[in-house]
Amino acid sequence: MRSHLLNDTTAEHYRRSVTEGVERVAAKLATAERPFTGVSVDALAPLIERIDLDKPLHDTTAVLDELEDVYLRDAVYFHHPRYLAHLNCPVVIPAVLGEAILSAVNSSLDTWDQSAGGTLIERRLIDWTAERIGLGPCADGVFTSGGTQSNLQALLLAREEAKTDSLAKLRIFASEVSHFSVKKSAKLLGLGQDSVVPIPVDHDKRLQTVALAHELERCRREGLVPMAVVATAGTTDFGSIDPLPEIAELCSQYGAWMHVDAAYGCGLLTSLKRRALLDGIERADSVTVDYHKSFFQPVSSSAVLVRDATTLRHATYHAEYLNPRRMVQERIPNQVDKSLQTTRRFDALKLWVTLRVMGADGIGQLFDEVCDLAAEGWKLLAADPRYDVVVEPTLSTLVFRYVPANVTDPAEIDRANLYARKALFASGEAIVAGTKVGARHYLKFTLLNPETTPDDIAAVLDLIAGHAEQYLGESLDRAS
Repeated sequence: MRSHLLNDTTAEHYRRSVTEGVERVAAKLATAERPFTGVSVDALAPLIERIDLDKPLHDTTAVLDELEDVYLRDAVYFHHPRYLAHLNCPVVIPAVLGEAILSAVNSSLDTWDQSAGGTLIERRLIDWTAERIGLGPCADGVFTSGGTQSNLQALLLAREEAKTDSLAKLRIFASEVSHFSVKKSAKLLGLGQDSVVPIPVDHDKRLQTVALAHELERCRREGLVPMAVVATAGTTDFGSIDPLPEIAELCSQYGAWMHVDAAYGCGLLTSLKRRALLDGIERADSVTVDYHKSFFQPVSSSAVLVRDATTLRHATYHAEYLNPRRMVQERIPNQVDKSLQTTRRFDALKLWVTLRVMGADGIGQLFDEVCDLAAEGWKLLAADPRYDVVVEPTLSTLVFRYVPANVTDPAEIDRANLYARKALFASGEAIVAGTKVGARHYLKFTLLNPETTPDDIAAVLDLIAGHAEQYLGESLDRAS
């Protein structure tokens, strides 16, 4: 079994095995005619369940053949131009190269003596991102598993920086369309159900600062503590960006920690045309960025950044076997001192290789392309009498609803939209997401693929309408 260990004696085996796997994936990418086969859970689950994991195949080719049946054939391929659903981006080749390297070397980014140059590369990328944001010379941060963890760590720091002896007094303010991880973080941090105060949004789905000011004043009046305001730069459903400068002013006035969840909108940091949309982010106390959304990086690649590096001490614990206190005096850089995680992948390498091959402008160009595409998609929807589109996009998300001319019952229209999404997914011809606006069901395009065209959008709109019309026709037949 030692022949399977990656070392100096098995380098050629490693090369052959990885090459064979890469060739399989390349073949799938080159021949995928749709983003999904439409396979059902009931059809795929038995194939996987009957594999006896205690009886290995002992042959790489045989394993790859089996993997074709249980994964590669039916995988959801985000690179396809008609994958329009969630915040999943097609990935750039330099990042995939970085992924291959980091997986083989297998550095762990918790301590210097497990990573060496990896530690310094991650730190340099944190500094680079902080400079792009404008957080100032005292900024710092650390890579995380994703936006949920980044938001959790930011709110942990905010909780510890809040001046109160009672957790029950702490309040977090976020727009009513902010990410669910804000409420989840509050629960994990031991705060009460009422600790997150939802702030209404305007027509463009941006947090209303007048309402925020009212709630902050009420908080002060009732003897509560405004722990943090979470501003969103790119909401999951609408891509909306909260008014950051005004929120920064209110945070300063009321002594609240300002966190900006830019998991989606962080691509604007490299944008050649839209960087001004993030004006005000430089005043944040902490910022979440997800490179695996709008920097076209493989999952996972995310970070949390802070204006004041000393606040990261709230996540610091020392262990003699890992990062004893004396290492701080010896100036040995251990990233575990900043992180909620201990063992941690060298995900920063993917972004490093991307920047060294493509440059920041190359990333920004791709992100600008999908934002331009969303603007074209909005024009199509706005001109199409079959659809109601909620808001003109700021980034690359479109939320809309099929509205038939001869049906007025909102519940029946809901069912038609739900059916259309499900039927489209089952066909495998395209994948779209869904959400609710108020009490009603809507559909959603999340456009992160520069290869998607307005013609693709138009074709998918026709497919959705066809499925919805089929449902409504069958519904009328059943009723008659």
